[in-house]
Amino acid sequence: MQRYNRAAIVLHWAIAALLAFQISVGWALEDLGARGFALYQLHKSVGMTVLALTLARIAVRYWKPRPAKLEGGWQGALASGVHVGLYAFMLGAPLTGWALVSTAKVKVPTLIFGTIPLPHLPLPAAAHGLAENGHGLLAWLGIALVALHVAGALRHHLLMRDGLIWRMVPGRSTALLIALPALILVGFVAGRAILPGPQAAPAPLAPEPANAANAAEPADIAAAVTIAEAANAAAPAANAAEAAAQEPLAPPPAWTIQPGGRIGFSVGNDGETISGSFARWTARIVMDPDHPDSADIAVTIDMASASVGDAYKDGMLPGDEFFGVAAHPTATFIARGAQATGPSTYRARGTLTLKGVSKPQTIRFTLSGKDGAGTDATRQVSGSATIARASFGVGNGDSSGGLGPQVALTFAFTAKRQ
Repeated sequence: MQRYNRAAIVLHWAIAALLAFQISVGWALEDLGARGFALYQLHKSVGMTVLALTLARIAVRYWKPRPAKLEGGWQGALASGVHVGLYAFMLGAPLTGWALVSTAKVKVPTLIFGTIPLPHLPLPAAAHGLAENGHGLLAWLGIALVALHVAGALRHHLLMRDGLIWRMVPGRSTALLIALPALILVGFVAGRAILPGPQAAPAPLAPEPANAANAAEPADIAAAVTIAEAANAAAPAANAAEAAAQEPLAPPPAWTIQPGGRIGFSVGNDGETISGSFARWTARIVMDPDHPDSADIAVTIDMASASVGDAYKDGMLPGDEFFGVAAHPTATFIARGAQATGPSTYRARGTLTLKGVSKPQTIRFTLSGKDGAGTDATRQVSGSATIARASFGVGNGDSSGGLGPQVALTFAFTAKRQ
């Protein structure tokens, strides 16, 4: 009996196993919300792999024609129709998924297995509903076609005993006859196995510990600035008042942020925590450490420099759902004055402008380090702030449903007196 060539056999079973994986994962994606983000990226990657393998399968079919049909009549016509339908499914499901991603309101970048970038299709946003409905419909039609295909294979092998199934099994091996179809079950089980477990109750969001390489969010940075200058305010309040009465205050000194500072942020996400930082920011700090009320702080953050260490999520951050970088490339924090709240601890109230919205914002910080003569004076600054993201329109789309309402900001840096 004429058989399919080896390339066709390998592609047939590989595509079958991947489709089983896709179906088992696809069923669960809608219910996972933000917890399914990583799985969603894998689903896209496997989908593009199925598309590539299907195109290769079609090329092989024309290069090495398939064996002749063994059955005519309506049964043969039905078998041919199922085959055509399966090819339409294997091509259409990945293509409609690609179109769905390309027309979504939130532009999530696609990196095949986190490596190869896949551009969005040049489709209008109005096509999103059609792509979404078509993708779901094709999935169900595909399941029905696969069931018919399997039923037909079993009919030929068990009832008609015409040996048709051996066309897709190398060497008429009984072991391969069992192992190859088992790959389909393995694909389905693997898809279920990697699904996230039941969602745990969200843990309280704790600020990210500050370190010598950390600095704050817009607000945090400003705080840090205030902090650096407030450091010298460790002198007792009584002494400060006495000095003020005896002689006029000199202009407050300016401080320079030293390399190595960091602005960090973290937010709860369906029981997990997403943490990141801003790579580019600047600060202007003027303050007399002995008089925190003299603080004049201005911090500017390049919002395009935000990163959470994940290529997919980093690609979403500049979009309108989050930072809207195209219209609002920077965020600023400005504060005039600070207050001592305890030994070496301070508070600064200012204004945070983020995504075109300005709101009052408070930061808290701690100073450490020793005084020095002139430019030898340095302070280590660390602090935190809590920002209500919704007030600034950050996280305003469907993919943000699992994000916590508060973003914890932390900062740490060294400031040197000019």
